[in-house]
Amino acid sequence: MDVTRRLLRAVAARPRVLLVTLPGGTAVRLAAERHLRLRDWPVAATPAEADLLVVAGPDRPETRPPLTRLWRDMAAPRARVHAPTVDDVERALNDGRTRLGSPTDADADADAGHPEHAGHPEQAGREERAGREEHGGRNQALGGGHDAHGGHGAHGVDHGDGGGGHGDDGMEMPGGLPMAERGEDRDGLTLDRLHVPLGPFLVDWPSGLTVRLVLQGDVIQQADLAEPTGHAGQAPAPFWAEPWLRAEAGEAVTVGEAARRRSAAHLDSLGRLLAVAGLPAEAVAARRLRDDLLADAATAAYAPGLARFAHRVGRSRTLAWLTRGIGGLGAEEAREAGVSGPAARAGGDVTDRYRQWLTDLLGDVGRLDEPALLEPDVQESPRGHWRTGHPPSAALVALLPRLLTGTELAAARLVVAGLDPDLDELAARRREVPVRA
Repeated sequence: MDVTRRLLRAVAARPRVLLVTLPGGTAVRLAAERHLRLRDWPVAATPAEADLLVVAGPDRPETRPPLTRLWRDMAAPRARVHAPTVDDVERALNDGRTRLGSPTDADADADAGHPEHAGHPEQAGREERAGREEHGGRNQALGGGHDAHGGHGAHGVDHGDGGGGHGDDGMEMPGGLPMAERGEDRDGLTLDRLHVPLGPFLVDWPSGLTVRLVLQGDVIQQADLAEPTGHAGQAPAPFWAEPWLRAEAGEAVTVGEAARRRSAAHLDSLGRLLAVAGLPAEAVAARRLRDDLLADAATAAYAPGLARFAHRVGRSRTLAWLTRGIGGLGAEEAREAGVSGPAARAGGDVTDRYRQWLTDLLGDVGRLDEPALLEPDVQESPRGHWRTGHPPSAALVALLPRLLTGTELAAARLVVAGLDPDLDELAARRREVPVRA
């Protein structure tokens, strides 16, 4: 028992955290990432390597099945906490560490964060046991390592919207795995076709996005979008586009406030891309600059660090090598698809798009303190021009099947991170933004 207590205390001292963002939970995710960095708690890429599952954002019933699958794939000792709002983040992290360090609480709180199980621990236990028998200890990780286009971005595969891990038409094998079917590949050869879903809750992945892939070997032969998870009904305003929505509703919003939000969004996207590409130090640098902007850091203090970061990332041969030639999107094709913003201006592959983010970041430095009022129809939101009923992320999401088809599986995560659509924008089409007093 003493050995167990000591081991649990060691795990709880610096737990590996799997941070899952629910739709509408961007602000909570940002607060959680900041707290984790300040505590020096490592972030896990897959459930298999996590000790603590932190769910960020408002609870939605339709998100519970995929979250339960993530929980099942975590090994003991483990704990799960939920932070619905920014104010709940610090409390949730403290609670998670306490549960991990307790021999009676570690792995015993399987219903923690499950509102549907409140007051019914026996129901949670039955579902937990049934889930373990069904999934047989299945891990969601597809690979590791980061050489060439191999290993990056494919890790952390979740299983869609509750389909148990099998494709729409594939036969199910023991453990919830899909039976491969036969079909011709792009060279006319008959090979096995495997159905693999990506999403909806992966690390450094658009929250709620599920892409269903058909693979032959390591090449994506077909990509289809599933209905976004957790975006039905009333939704909060999308965090990154909030200044544009407020200005559209008649509130006075300055160009400087909008420029800060846009730059922070680009840094957030760069942080995701760099993390997926296996460059964690630069990902942390991007997120520190992002947090400085959101904390209203003085331009004179922020600008030198941004210039150094843009120089390093823009000249990184490793990042350019990893992203060159994938996710190609010409400028004319982008305009025809209704894409605007950095993705349209870049007019190329993932390399061109992240370099466009860097260019826009440097160009916005001079606007961070501008007092003029924002004109939402003129000034771009982070992902393009905002038009009522037509958020820019809608066009980016619609492009994903074409950009992913023909791509190697290992590069799929980089293609998605290179566009980084915000699915919260899609939910904004169904809501009205009240004007603040």
